[in-house]
Amino acid sequence: MTKLSITINGRAHGPTDVRDDLSMNDFLREYLGMTGTKFGCGAAQCLSCAVIIDNPDGTSYTSPTCVASATSFDGKAIRTIEGHAKNGELSVLQKAFIEHFAFQCGYCTAGFLNEGQVLLERLAKKPVTRTELEKTIAEARHLCRCTGYIKYHEAVRDVIQADPKRYLV
Repeated sequence: MTKLSITINGRAHGPTDVRDDLSMNDFLREYLGMTGTKFGCGAAQCLSCAVIIDNPDGTSYTSPTCVASATSFDGKAIRTIEGHAKNGELSVLQKAFIEHFAFQCGYCTAGFLNEGQVLLERLAKKPVTRTELEKTIAEARHLCRCTGYIKYHEAVRDVIQADPKRYLV
């Protein structure tokens, strides 16, 4: 058993005793009841289980939770799909996903939303040209077993193009 302290969606959790072999995915779902993060392939390939890790320097990245131990997240600040909406209001990206029906079965949607959010935050700090936009969006490394990439990409693209001064040079 190891003590785990973590900040999730701005809220501190722990210290909590957890088994050393407990995955972060299972910690979120079984200990905290946060079921938005899904278990997909179990090999960190599809990334339906991805959460956002926030670094102290203000940067962020996504990380799988299916193969990572909960203890490897000790002391970190993460965001899950449950953290996107604020005060009952969906985020701009969530609204775009709905407008584009960017979820076929919906299983990988949480991972795609998290990756899309990280992309938006990165582009707000370091915008790209319009000619680089499609390549930049396509570099998202999540796999959709339903092959619904077009709608995911359209949703992210629309959010970026709706605020070009923020995301594009």
